[in-house]
Order: sequence, then C-alpha cells, then structure tokens
Amino acid sequence: MARTLSLVIRNLLFTVVIPGLGGFWVPWWILTRNGRTPTPVMWEAVVVIAAGIALYVWCVWNFAAVGSGTPGPWDAPRQVVAVGPHRWVRNPIYIAALLVVLGQAWLFMSLPVLVYAGAMALCFHLFVIGYEEPTLRRRFGSAYLEYRRAVPRWIPRPPRHPVQAAKGHTTAAGPDAANGEAGR
Repeated sequence: MARTLSLVIRNLLFTVVIPGLGGFWVPWWILTRNGRTPTPVMWEAVVVIAAGIALYVWCVWNFAAVGSGTPGPWDAPRQVVAVGPHRWVRNPIYIAALLVVLGQAWLFMSLPVLVYAGAMALCFHLFVIGYEEPTLRRRFGSAYLEYRRAVPRWIPRPPRHPVQAAKGHTTAAGPDAANGEAGR
C-alpha cells in the first residue's frame, strides 16, 4: 500500500511539474504576456486537448502499473513498457504533450503558441535521439532493440507482432531510459 501511494505521489508530482509547466503554464504565459486576456475561438480544439490529456494519463498509468515507475528519467520504469499506446508508437507521451499545446494554439488561434509547439517538437526529437534512445539501448539491451525495430518513433501504426525480450518473453516497453524508461 505504501509503495503504491508513493508511486501515485511521484507520478502526480512529475505531472504537475514537467507537463504542467511545459504544456499549460508556458502556453498560458505566451497567451497572457503583455497583459492580454486570451479568448477561446475554436472550441473544437478542446477535443484535441482532451485527447492529449487522456493519452498522457494512459501512458503514466502503464508506466506505473507495468513498469513501477514514472515518466521522469530519474524515476523511470524498471522494464521496457510496450503496452497500450507504446505498442503503436515509441514516444506517445511527447505526442500527448504536443496534442495539448497544439490544441491550445488552435483553441486561441495563437501563432506564438503554434511556434512554441514546433520548438517543443524539435526539442523532443533531439532529446529522444540524443539521450533517450542511447540510454534505453544501454539499459535494456536487446529487449529495447527489438522494441525499436517493431515500433515506430513518431508516427503511430498498428502493432505487427508482440515485442519479444532477449529470451523470448513478451515485454512491456516504456519512456526514456536513464533509469529504465522506454520512449515518452
């Protein structure tokens, strides 16, 4: 019970600090700087924001339930998490964050928030190829390499076959990898 509570608290803290900052606070700051009051224009965008939030929650749940970790590199899952959205794409948490920010850009018809989303996407890509993938490869070895061969980095596609671990066991694949993640 204490272990579960600890995992819930760690995931909540991560969510408030990292996605909360980059996905909500920074876009709000962009929208309200210089004393402006943003006015929602395209309410259809709320569906995109909600989809991003739901995808993020699903991924965090899998990291906790399957990998006993969080999306944070300092508290990563203990195994590759290749279930749920991670069966379709290696980095669904980053995609979720982009959906939230792109949804806000659309909701408020904000070019500056759209530019911020583009900068986020570039930073995510550079972080994934420069840090996450090499770290996951070192941490999980052949299990991660098989996962990487089977699941695309950014463009989701239906799973072809179960991801197999080094000794033939189906695994779960997750976020980045400092301490055991496999794709955000």
